[in-house]
Amino acid sequence: MPRQARLDAFRTSSGIFDRLLHHVMVRGLERRVIFQDDVDRADFVARLAQLAAQQTLTVLAWALLPNHAHLLVRTGTRPLARAMRSLLTGYAGAFNRRHQRVGHLFQNRYKSIVVEEEPYLLELVRYLHLNPLRAKVVPDLRRLDRYPWTGHSALRGTVPRPWQATAEILGRFARAGRAARPAYRAFVAAGLPHGRRPELQGGGLLRSQGGWAAVAALRRGREAYLGDARVLGSTAFIAQLRREVATRAAPPAPRLSLDRLITRVCRHVGLPPAQLAEGSRRPAATRARDGIAYLWVEVCGHPGRPLGAVLGVRPQAVYQAVARGRQAHAEWGRLLGV
Repeated sequence: MPRQARLDAFRTSSGIFDRLLHHVMVRGLERRVIFQDDVDRADFVARLAQLAAQQTLTVLAWALLPNHAHLLVRTGTRPLARAMRSLLTGYAGAFNRRHQRVGHLFQNRYKSIVVEEEPYLLELVRYLHLNPLRAKVVPDLRRLDRYPWTGHSALRGTVPRPWQATAEILGRFARAGRAARPAYRAFVAAGLPHGRRPELQGGGLLRSQGGWAAVAALRRGREAYLGDARVLGSTAFIAQLRREVATRAAPPAPRLSLDRLITRVCRHVGLPPAQLAEGSRRPAATRARDGIAYLWVEVCGHPGRPLGAVLGVRPQAVYQAVARGRQAHAEWGRLLGV
């Protein structure tokens, strides 16, 4: 059966991707360990923090286990697929170099579930943050309070994570942080007896009913239900999301060669294309690099690192150019007609 398309590939009129809430799960190939030590874990968290700092993702909850990871995030300036590609590709490459291995690290593609915020947001925050305790990585809630490899310790205030959206979660318990943190902890403690919760794994009300064919046959009185393994939410939410995706789907990425793109952008800013590879630092050259990087990586969907040699910059500088180009997305979008 072909896998279904993701539900985040559409954007608002402002060019910012709709701020959908996603529960993302990443697993090691054949259930192998993907975090061998704290150096690995710190590297993964640093990459996640960078995406948050760039407003690519809003990180609400997260947990690292030896062979998998959970994230609860909202999309921001890029769709989830591109954010996760940046996170996982960079981490896998660094992991392989550090541990002198080759080959795939992760099992297939990551799993993502679009979440209806009410009533699931706080339930998922608690569920994700209790993962290390359920897996016996930590022995009790007291140790979890100081465990650095989940977002729980940031919400408790024991491990500072300025990039994590702690204020949004704590604000749902009390206005003042001093009162909110004990209330949040009591909420987490109340979830200890719940154990594994398959109802939080996606599919709305009917995940276990056998897919669309079985869902279509179900009735309660005269009420019909929708289910979708890509969604955790009510029937109404699933129906609304499907309508949004159908009416606001992003147009396909423009098919344009890199040479043609460079020529078009350089003509727009009044710069000879040869000056890019020569490393020119003229303002027009910097502006051209920003536009080319943004359009090639973010709009056309190509990897950014190989672009460094073409633009005369280091590979990591390409993504800085993408971020600057994103600020002028309307101008560059008009240039390609997107």
